Amino acid sequence: MHDSRIPFSQLVAVIASALRGAGASPETAEVLATNCASCERDGALSHGVFRVPGYVASLRSGWADGAATPIVERVGGAFVRVDAANGFSQPALAAAATEIDAVIEDAGVAVVAIRDSHHFSSLWPDLEPFAEKGLVAITMVTGGAAVIPRDAHQKVLGTNPFAFASPVAGRLPLVVDFATSSMSHGDLQLAAKAGRTVPIGTGTGTSGRDTEDPGEILADGGLLPFGGYKGAALSIMVELLASGLTGGSFSYRNDLVFAQHAADGSTAKTGQLLILIDPDRGASGYAERVAEFVGALRNAGMERLPADQRYRVRAEAELGGVPITPAIRELMDTQPCD
Repeated sequence: MHDSRIPFSQLVAVIASALRGAGASPETAEVLATNCASCERDGALSHGVFRVPGYVASLRSGWADGAATPIVERVGGAFVRVDAANGFSQPALAAAATEIDAVIEDAGVAVVAIRDSHHFSSLWPDLEPFAEKGLVAITMVTGGAAVIPRDAHQKVLGTNPFAFASPVAGRLPLVVDFATSSMSHGDLQLAAKAGRTVPIGTGTGTSGRDTEDPGEILADGGLLPFGGYKGAALSIMVELLASGLTGGSFSYRNDLVFAQHAADGSTAKTGQLLILIDPDRGASGYAERVAEFVGALRNAGMERLPADQRYRVRAEAELGGVPITPAIRELMDTQPCD
């Protein structure tokens, strides 16, 4: 380890140690630590080590079960239902891997509904492995209420991210991952912590006024959907699919629970939906056709496509290690490297 960078594997080990110390099983700690370190490695700092204290608080209080045993059921020809048993979504998804593979082999498509689960990270790490195997993948998740649509008087929607991943012949997958809010809640928290302002239109503050102050948005108002009513409509879709269809809590219900368990932790108990498709069941040569399309986009002047920045930062980290931020340094001080 250099003074300014840490190897990815070592960062995973440090995070996993903290999670095990908070009550996570070794298996759960490894899955969550790899996920968290991957976000940090790829430059998604709002979903990387910054999130570890929230995981730890939820685990220590028992709000989330770090040793949960997910229950995986095939309840239809292509429908897989996963009860995360108050654990985290990522280990629940890992537990369902064998069943998902069998369903896709049989039906060419799988719908995976995860409920009673906590998801506290980016979505692209969930999907990238499926795209690397040649599948088209879509996922979405809800959380705590953080968004106030225009004309509403209270937070009723989550940031409600969704993600899409596609294989690309000869290249890394094309992966789209973004919140339906104007900014992720994590990035808003980072802006407030750093004393930075945010653009007007990010969110509203006291008495519903537009504000550049992220602290006011967090304390007295809420984020706005991106794209006005269109973003709000997409967010409602996510609520219905990720919460309604799975049996998870809607975001506004999560806030009512948070109010009763404010000291228990930061992770929202919710639901996640995944749709996985074998594209060659529709038309052969899908990945090659996508590669041709991506080439056309770049030739048209689109110099940056989804995931390009992540892959660039990842390549740098793979060569020299993950940059050590104050959050990593603080974690290392409590969980020393071996």
